[in-house]
Amino acid sequence: MFLLDESMYHKVLEPLCDVIFNKLFARSVVEKHVSGKIYVDHLENPSTFYVVHPYGMALLFGNNKNTDFNDRFVAYALNSHKSRESQEWLQTFPREWDDIIRHLPNIETNTRVNYKFNVAKYRVFRQENNTLPFEIQRTGKEIFEKMTGSVIPRYFWRSADHFFDMGVGFSAIFNGEPVSTAYSAFIHNRQLELGIETAESYRGKGLAFSTCCALIDYCLQYDYEPVWACKLENTASCNLAKKLGFEPVLTIPYYLLPV
Repeated sequence: MFLLDESMYHKVLEPLCDVIFNKLFARSVVEKHVSGKIYVDHLENPSTFYVVHPYGMALLFGNNKNTDFNDRFVAYALNSHKSRESQEWLQTFPREWDDIIRHLPNIETNTRVNYKFNVAKYRVFRQENNTLPFEIQRTGKEIFEKMTGSVIPRYFWRSADHFFDMGVGFSAIFNGEPVSTAYSAFIHNRQLELGIETAESYRGKGLAFSTCCALIDYCLQYDYEPVWACKLENTASCNLAKKLGFEPVLTIPYYLLPV
């Protein structure tokens, strides 16, 4: 495994296009929207790629027949040499990689669900729920800086300025504090993947529903395709997705690499 220099990231773009499921997080690294890492089997003519987003999501794809790379990757996945300081959530393509990963010890396997947005279903839903129960406002720089939680915009954008210039979000505010925000985690080619964070003490009140509706309405107004993906084990996220008109179209293994 060789760490690819950012000046060579263009070598990853075409192979990444062959991945058939949602890979917007990997595109954000490859297109340098965020500072992640890319490992390859060969610096000049790579055919195997491992892309790591700073939030901890990772994508392994390409040639799975390179024994030397595979051996090094197994050591990396198991953290045999303590080269990683944090966990990583891994997706693979093609599926032949699963034959290598799923038999490794101490690797937790979950399921990642990709959804497709059904705009007709959402429009019917919004006609029946045409008034949001909470006051929602556009997420500005001050809100960006104030937000706390485990899935917040600062983990997906370089800075408040970067988010304000290139991204979008909508927040519910209580007592001057943002308590729920739906935001663009990634935007590429008119696709906008939703991220959502609600303060723990405010969950179960419909805030995520309201902020997501505001963001989806924005997508429809400005011709973005809303994108949703989450762990199957995250029942709250799955249920919210379906309520908002997203339909599950693909499930893939989702591996947790230990520290």
